[in-house]
Amino acid sequence: MEEQVTITIDKKDSLHLYDSNGNKIYFEDSDGYWCKREFDSNSNQIYFEDSCGYWIKQEFDSNGNRIYFEKSDGFWYKREFDSNGNEIYYENSNGTIIDNRPKPSCKGKVVEIDGKKYKLTEI
Repeated sequence: MEEQVTITIDKKDSLHLYDSNGNKIYFEDSDGYWCKREFDSNSNQIYFEDSCGYWIKQEFDSNGNRIYFEKSDGFWYKREFDSNGNEIYYENSNGTIIDNRPKPSCKGKVVEIDGKKYKLTEI
């Protein structure tokens, strides 16, 4: 099935195209500048590109949280969220990493040191 597109031309002879969800997917002005956008099924913008060469790519999880972002200058970041929508992991192209993901407990595990076994407890 083809997607319905709405086309408008404003008083400045600028062209505007909208998808069936009302998202602006293309713009072009009388000076030749243009930009195009793509959206996911939840109307999150996942791609943008313009006539100057700038672009961005994004990904979103099922809750609408941006989990990946990348732009034309090479910068990127990725994120993870817990079930409550809290950011628990962040990493970017500059080398920054913030990791607040839950760590597994060692409670009840058995370790052996010099032939003796010890059961771990949390304090």
